[in-house]
Amino acid sequence: MVKIPRQKMREQDPSERIHNFSEVALGFTKEMAEIEAQRCLQCGDPKCVNGCPVNIDIPNFIRLIKEGNLLEAIRSIKDYNILPAICGRVCPQEIQCEEACILSKRWEPVAIGSLERYVADWERRNQLKECPDCEAPNNIKVAVIGSGPAGLTCAADLARFGFDVTIFEAFHKGGGVLAYGIPEFRLPKEIVNDEIETLKMLGVKIKYNMIIGKILNIEDLKEMGFKAFFIGVGAGLPSMRKIPGMNLNGVLTANEFLTRTNLMKAYKFPEYDTPIKIGKIITVIGGGNVALDSARVALRLGAEKVIIVYRRTEVEMPARKEEYHHAVEEGIEFQFLANPTKFLGDDKGNVNRMEVIKMKLGEPDASGRPRPIPIENSEYIINCDTVIIAIGTNANPVLTKSIPDLKLTKWGYIEVDEMGKTNLESVFAGGDIVTGSATVISAMGAGRRAAKSINQYLRSKYL
Repeated sequence: MVKIPRQKMREQDPSERIHNFSEVALGFTKEMAEIEAQRCLQCGDPKCVNGCPVNIDIPNFIRLIKEGNLLEAIRSIKDYNILPAICGRVCPQEIQCEEACILSKRWEPVAIGSLERYVADWERRNQLKECPDCEAPNNIKVAVIGSGPAGLTCAADLARFGFDVTIFEAFHKGGGVLAYGIPEFRLPKEIVNDEIETLKMLGVKIKYNMIIGKILNIEDLKEMGFKAFFIGVGAGLPSMRKIPGMNLNGVLTANEFLTRTNLMKAYKFPEYDTPIKIGKIITVIGGGNVALDSARVALRLGAEKVIIVYRRTEVEMPARKEEYHHAVEEGIEFQFLANPTKFLGDDKGNVNRMEVIKMKLGEPDASGRPRPIPIENSEYIINCDTVIIAIGTNANPVLTKSIPDLKLTKWGYIEVDEMGKTNLESVFAGGDIVTGSATVISAMGAGRRAAKSINQYLRSKYL
């Protein structure tokens, strides 16, 4: 089995994909999936399961693929993960389940994420979606605030426990960061919509355009009969640095840029009435997935040159290695060990240059990575006509300010115990609003833990 090479994902050619928003990764064929499934050693103590934040029984679903029983394979996955087509595409398997795979110690790990995607795509392609088993309805109402990965997972598990669940979503479409943050070429929105349909099969109701903290608050929801609340609103407030020139035209945040492109379909203008202005030379500040997503979107929108400026090196970049590899293939330029000091503009207030300073790496900081240190008198100029700031996000205070007694960290995130319980009775939270920006699957894990905690709380109090 170890002699079988890991199957390489089929992909669009870089010279073609930079001109479209179609999915880059094309998935495994039936033959590829069957060969890859043979590589799994079916370990007696599968470390890959512990490496998965939602603890999917990975050896079991891979064994079922090997046996050709795809229907049971997808059922096995959905016992733990209600969003397999999404996770198979965007989860950082390379630092989770696949890193824990015993084969990774000497060879390449089993392509667990690609196999998960294959089974989920097979189910959707053959229109075999089933409603997962649920306990009998108990008519106890639970409100889930936010329809991102944490909220969707929590809502699904609560529905399977028999609760009457309603999701309140601020946007006009569901999915949270899955819808507004991740580009179509990495995660087609039809897949997000299809996964949300599974929740509707479970009886979960979704109310859109509902900003909890503005239109309604927790007290209003209590008066409407809701007995417990899960807050999964993410961390969608852009992080901004005090850099001179931030107010120039053409300097924007990745949140705005990606939301207009992904959620509001600006890349299809004028078919969709959301215009987006893109220059010829784009600089993107940051080294995470959001920065690389922004750069690759800008390229597809017609930019002649896209430069990513990152204050550390390639080794310290938090972005997925796969996305970095794709960006390099597509011609994105990287300037490492550089940091912006000011944005400069023309006499009309439009950005046209960026001053950056060279950096060197020092001792590790709180993140565990080497601290970037400016090198005196090393400033230089990069010509550009659009700057996209992608240096992270913070907790949005709209909801938390409406709950004055809710305990927060000094950064504005919600404090919870290991099972998602806040300091307020009946109020639970999970995902990025608790941890800050993290992965889709870690948010899902938080949603699962909170659902279990909410189930225990409501059963002890009302049943």
